[in-house]
Amino acid sequence: MAADAHPPIEELAARIRAFVDRELIPLEAEFLKNAAALEPVLEAKREEVRKLGLWALALPREAGGQGLPLAQFARVSEELGRTPTGHYVFGVQAPDIGNAELLHLAGTPEQKEQYLKPLVAGRVRSCFAMTEPHTAGANPVLLSTRAVREGDEYVIDGHKWFCSSADGATFAIIMAVTDPDAPPYQRASMFLADTSNPGWKFVRNIPVMGEAHGGYFSHAEIRLEKLRVPVSARLGPEGAGFLLAQERLGPGRIHHCMRWLGICARAQEELCKRAVRREIAPGKRLADTQLVQSWIAENAADIACSRALVMQVAEHAEKHGFKAAREEVGIIKFQVAGALQRVLDRTLQAHGALGMTDDAFVAFAFRHERAARIYDGPDEVHKLSVAKQILKRYR
Repeated sequence: MAADAHPPIEELAARIRAFVDRELIPLEAEFLKNAAALEPVLEAKREEVRKLGLWALALPREAGGQGLPLAQFARVSEELGRTPTGHYVFGVQAPDIGNAELLHLAGTPEQKEQYLKPLVAGRVRSCFAMTEPHTAGANPVLLSTRAVREGDEYVIDGHKWFCSSADGATFAIIMAVTDPDAPPYQRASMFLADTSNPGWKFVRNIPVMGEAHGGYFSHAEIRLEKLRVPVSARLGPEGAGFLLAQERLGPGRIHHCMRWLGICARAQEELCKRAVRREIAPGKRLADTQLVQSWIAENAADIACSRALVMQVAEHAEKHGFKAAREEVGIIKFQVAGALQRVLDRTLQAHGALGMTDDAFVAFAFRHERAARIYDGPDEVHKLSVAKQILKRYR
């Protein structure tokens, strides 16, 4: 890809779709058996992507990426989301993309050299440690993890979980309270810590609905026990943790919605293929029934409306900033998550008993993406926030 221009977006999307269909979807059966064991194969695919000039499309050029505009990445992300490994193989996966954006925004030159460069290059992985078992994940101001300054160091103690991709990560960004007496949104700070630090205690990979993956496709529980980091490991000013978290979560929520569109598109493909192939009576297939035709139409409507809304919000955020698009980002977070659940549910139903097995793509997606209505803020929190912002205009 030329350094100063991108090909037309539909041409780029078609190239990526062809790669996904040819190289990644055939790997899904092995992925479902043992995702961690497949990582060497996926690393070879990542090298192919680098050679094609398609690596790290969404990250700014000054951070080492390709600088694809957000709205164009939305189109590309839909193609990558059609398979669970798509974003990972193309170097735009969470939590690494969010951590890279955070380091690019707030990192010192030394932090960028040590952490950002190898992260964007895909030579290391990272994780984000904010959510705690005993405090409300939807309200980061309730964090109990403490970072106490002792001279030129901070000593961090706490308990984290759902640290996605912590298994095998080289470093973490940790959210911890530095001043419990400060106003709520100034209590916490962020810190960079190597996972080889003696105070970083890996507890387990948390099973998700009975399935516990290792490696990148994992969600870990972590204990921080007298974890010492130098003051230079603080990311941004002291007390800026909540502000930085919002800077990270804003684009992160749009990225999630983009990926969900890809899952929806793939589910619709699987529903249609199932409908035209499945015989339910002599000379009659699922596709001949009005009920299944209705499901297909409802899926199409959910996908089209969600796509239009995501593209609109991505363009607005790109032009005016994520702060200006806060209300719209909240809307797409619960709207697209809901559409995803509906599309997956119809697709699973059309597959019958097969849809409950890992012989079908939809079973994996249904199991893992139910959390879409919870992570990065549950539906209910986003709805309340959006409603409050709207009501301000009437008070």
